[in-house]
This record gives sequence, C-alpha cells and structure tokens, in this order.
Amino acid sequence: MNNALIVITLLLTAVTATAAALTRDPVRQAVVLALLGLCLAVLFTVLQAPDVALSQLGVGSAITPLLILLTVRKVRREEHPDDRQDRTE
Repeated sequence: MNNALIVITLLLTAVTATAAALTRDPVRQAVVLALLGLCLAVLFTVLQAPDVALSQLGVGSAITPLLILLTVRKVRREEHPDDRQDRTE
C-alpha cells in the first residue's frame, strides 16, 4: 500500500509539473504552480517529511504563486497605461 501511494503521488506530481511547464499564460501558470506545490507537499507527507511538507505548503503553494500574480499584474498595468491620461490630451 505504501509503495502504491508513493507511486501515485509521484505520478501526480510529474503530471502537474508537466502542466506547469506547458502552460503559456502566466496567470494560469501561477495557479498550476500552486497545485504543483500542493502535490509536492502531499508527496513529502507520504515520504514522512512533514516539516518539509509544511514549508512547501507555505512557500510553494502560497507565497511564490502570489508573488508571480502580483508581478504579472504590475507588468500588465505598466504595459497598458490608464485611459485617464488619454482623455486629458
């Protein structure tokens, strides 16, 4: 049972990592990256490393995708200036 659970979580992690690598849109990629972090946390839990799993939940599933989303938002805002500047000219 234990080996089967490890294989299942490894396959799920591999599928999620492949999906993250193949996703082109940065917003969707951040969401898939959060899912990958969750899969890795489950894998670490199955491998009896709960401290690493908790770190992965915090950093890989929450902080990193949030920083990516905030960065994408900032970059897109700078690419498309506010319409108010065009109306005043």
